[in-house]
Amino acid sequence: MKRIFILLLCLCVMLIPVRAATSEKLVALTFDDGPSGRYTRKLLEGLEERNAKATFFLCGYRMEQDRSLTQRIFQEGHEIGLHGYSHKPMQNMCQPDVLQELKKSVSLLPEGCEAVFLRCPGGTCSRCTCQAAAALGLSLAYWSVDPRDWATDNADAIEKEVLNHVQDGDIILMHDMSGSSVEAALMIVDELLEEGFRFVTVSQLAAHKGITPVPGTIYPRFSQKN
Repeated sequence: MKRIFILLLCLCVMLIPVRAATSEKLVALTFDDGPSGRYTRKLLEGLEERNAKATFFLCGYRMEQDRSLTQRIFQEGHEIGLHGYSHKPMQNMCQPDVLQELKKSVSLLPEGCEAVFLRCPGGTCSRCTCQAAAALGLSLAYWSVDPRDWATDNADAIEKEVLNHVQDGDIILMHDMSGSSVEAALMIVDELLEEGFRFVTVSQLAAHKGITPVPGTIYPRFSQKN
């Protein structure tokens, strides 16, 4: 009788449905306006120590000034997106001018690096901008969390603003142009890693959410595809 009871108990356990694992929380940390020399190098060192990946929206003229740092960003597994060549606002540019800005930046990308996303300087664009991006196969990555790190040197305030708003699928906008921004970024990474988030590139975030970015389309974040 005891053996039968144990056998029935084992069968019951086997029939209990296994609960699916909780979906992984993913976030994309992005940096505009670089590369900026020592700040970008410090950021890369910190990201490598934490095994976190990011997306860098680089200005063409800065890539031209520091080819080796641009190459390092790519070699260390981060994504490079376009931020225009001159960092001039694109919303009032005609399509040929936008194309010239983008093509000039593309020509400066490291060998083997293909940009998937454009982020317009200042976040302003027009129909011509979207059409030019689409012509080059580029989607537009915007953001859903903006701590306005460029407007303060208070790293704690920057970190708090992000932590108060960040959710799975978000794209965080930051800049690798000051010590406070870099400090805040690494603090954010440390805290969110403890909370179970994983840092991926924008392209990886889209792929994990089952979304194929459409050229010329603006994406502020990536939610799970239904």
